[in-house]
Amino acid sequence: MPEKPTTAAGYPPDQVARVKATCLYLATKLGDLMSELVVVGGLVPSLLIDQKNLPENVTAHVGTMDLDLGLAFALVGEARYQEVAERLRNAKFTPDKNDEGQLTRQRWRISDPAVTVDFLIEPQNPEAKPGSVFPLTKDWAAIIAPGLHLAFKNNRMIRLSGKTIVGENVEPGRDIRVCGAGAFVILKALAFRIRGENKDAYDLFYLLRNYGRGVADVAAELRPLLADASAIKAMEYLRGDFQDSDSTGPRRAAEFLYGRPDADTQADAVGFVRQLLDECKL
Repeated sequence: MPEKPTTAAGYPPDQVARVKATCLYLATKLGDLMSELVVVGGLVPSLLIDQKNLPENVTAHVGTMDLDLGLAFALVGEARYQEVAERLRNAKFTPDKNDEGQLTRQRWRISDPAVTVDFLIEPQNPEAKPGSVFPLTKDWAAIIAPGLHLAFKNNRMIRLSGKTIVGENVEPGRDIRVCGAGAFVILKALAFRIRGENKDAYDLFYLLRNYGRGVADVAAELRPLLADASAIKAMEYLRGDFQDSDSTGPRRAAEFLYGRPDADTQADAVGFVRQLLDECKL
């Protein structure tokens, strides 16, 4: 699969709709299992923040190239995993392939052009390497994602409706569990430190700038999670990566938006993070 775009210009305007349509389709196919799944990753800001009623000075979130789904059932064993994999196959999902043509068990695809779904799971072994692959069945796996359990503590039910990725009408829709703003900050701060992607910095910036009535609303969801070891580490990373305007976080958020540094964006990013840390008394 090609590398993710490093700037907003690389994200087709219809891609987020296709990813949402894929999420809706999965909800109709996985049904009762959806209570054990949570949407995380780059789709979250466009679901938590109403994209149809943005203030005049706010642009829509660019969306995401793929769907990230966190799994709650880390210890249930082969039978449960096999059931999900079978439903994915019956829904015409297939394992994706990497640039060398090898199957990627942790990423499945549907449609042409493809929408891909990455599956994530909380590590049971504290020594597990973030981003490594955890086998579930012989043809299905998940990516190790520290802190994922927090998305099951802080989340919202969001209703999706309309057409699925295969063109079916689903009304009045399906309720989807979506990572909350507090858990999203933690997971994105961890992800940015691990892989340093421009998109992760942008996602953090966009959420802090536009969620609810302001940064205080993000902090209200974040504070109950702060005693968690993953949250403590994430806040340390966030403080360091957004310490000043030339830190990696602000610079890469600006580079994602404009393909170059931008002083105003970088200053805003630093200000939002400082406000969040102040609100959380960190």
